Amino acid sequence: MSANVHLHMLPPSVNNMTVRVFLRAAGIEHTEENAWGKTRSPEFMAKIPAHLTPAIEVDSHPRGAMWESCAICMYLANLHGLDALYPSDPHRRALVDGANFYLTGTLYPLLARATYPRLGFPTYPGEVASWETASKEDKEAARAASENACEEALEVFRTYFVRDGFIGDGASPTIADIRFASSLEFMAIADKPLPQWALDYRDRVEKALGDAYTGVAADVRGFIAHVKG
Repeated sequence: MSANVHLHMLPPSVNNMTVRVFLRAAGIEHTEENAWGKTRSPEFMAKIPAHLTPAIEVDSHPRGAMWESCAICMYLANLHGLDALYPSDPHRRALVDGANFYLTGTLYPLLARATYPRLGFPTYPGEVASWETASKEDKEAARAASENACEEALEVFRTYFVRDGFIGDGASPTIADIRFASSLEFMAIADKPLPQWALDYRDRVEKALGDAYTGVAADVRGFIAHVKG
């Protein structure tokens, strides 16, 4: 399946992992470029003014390029009619969209505050971890509080979105499963291990997607192992 897609990505990132897994699972032909050190260049920002990854250049898009992992997956799934990955049924799609929006709006900001300081990723302006005047103790207290707060959001995924299968109540993973399972990869750097249901769910998604997931996850897992080591 060809869409003239060129992906700008950062291999250690679970946000980028989402789109990399999706493109492989969808069978969409694409090229990849490591965007490390390039996102603030005039050439990059002329196309992607938000200077974010993942970002794609694709001929069919009205601006020629776009960013945001969920939006990219939604657009390409709609473009190619990938019903299994992004159900057209409004009821199933409501679960997929709700999970993606809850993740990006609630869970991921907490997950980022809990994991980015340990991963060496830059944190967002205004957060304790970004304050030069904050003590190490205050930064760690803020990080730990975010990690603890992740538990409630994860429980929402268990009881409402995931239950015993995949998000969207189908027989195979959707774009929301790819986004959520990828996000869980960063929790390997946290103090508390993931609950067993989350490990089982991630394994279920990985098994269903095969090397489309495992091959990309290796980049994230290798990076985390390096940081922990």
